[in-house]
Amino acid sequence: MEIAEEIRKIAENKLADPSHFVVEVIASLSKIPRRILVIIDGDNSVNIDDCANLSRQISGVLEENGWEGENYLLEVSTPGLDQPLKLKRQYKKNIGRRVKVKLHDRQIEGKLTDVSEERITLSQEVGKGKKMEIQTVELQFSDIEKTFVLVSFK
Repeated sequence: MEIAEEIRKIAENKLADPSHFVVEVIASLSKIPRRILVIIDGDNSVNIDDCANLSRQISGVLEENGWEGENYLLEVSTPGLDQPLKLKRQYKKNIGRRVKVKLHDRQIEGKLTDVSEERITLSQEVGKGKKMEIQTVELQFSDIEKTFVLVSFK
């Protein structure tokens, strides 16, 4: 089994809160120190204590499995604003927020209003002033390359 898959299973088993989930595990083992990045998210929120606790749990299991003398850097983090959404669960968490969706041939921005197994729905404001209207756009997951949550400072 690949080390990233093994660490993902360890992390999923050690998550204390059932609303938390593993988004991705990246293992860069070719350089010294070896780097293992575990990215977690939650249906509500994940705080720094959640990341620290999971890091301790994973480290304990790695040491039990013979990594005690190994030189590695383990980092447990949440996805940053520069990270695209990867799981449908992340899309559902962000319903009501503005997103930028990169498709194969164009980009679309709008408010995420719905998520199903096959697609997402966005509402877009088209036009200005009295001519402004709301349009609904449905996008298939198979057509989406990346989706980013947009931050609003209003």
